Amino acid sequence: MSELMARMGEYAVSADRDDVLVGLGLGSCIGLALVDRRSNVAGLAHVVLSKGEPAAGDPPVKYAHIGVPYLLEQVVAQGARKMRLEAVLVGGASMFVSKNGLEVGQRNEAAVREALEKLRIPVVAVDTGGKRGRTVRVYMADGRVTSRLAGGPEELLLKPYAVGVAA
Repeated sequence: MSELMARMGEYAVSADRDDVLVGLGLGSCIGLALVDRRSNVAGLAHVVLSKGEPAAGDPPVKYAHIGVPYLLEQVVAQGARKMRLEAVLVGGASMFVSKNGLEVGQRNEAAVREALEKLRIPVVAVDTGGKRGRTVRVYMADGRVTSRLAGGPEELLLKPYAVGVAA
């Protein structure tokens, strides 16, 4: 089993049943998993901020408004079908307050949701908020998605499909 890491502003995409996509240290950031369980293709983006102007060298999924469509392009390029994608959101904790008093985590989640809505991709599971960071894992072998709150157990967010049976 290979773990493909999506660090801050990074993404991982796979169609290999032996892979696990992992997003560690999701505080106010959002871990966005796009999963097409029928095609066995998934992507995971570690979205850092709700919006902004990318600087030269910025990673492609740093900002929600750019990163969500970019991740969609990457999973479709691997064989996913947009109409079968399911989105899972993890993170968005209240780690920092911005100048206008809004929580960065809440703004990040809202921006990711808005981008998904524009693309007509349904959000099927969410584990966001609170004050502690999380880890998200997408298991390519059976399509399940889990979240683990810092110091807590791994929780199932998206149930596995029956192996050998299309979801």
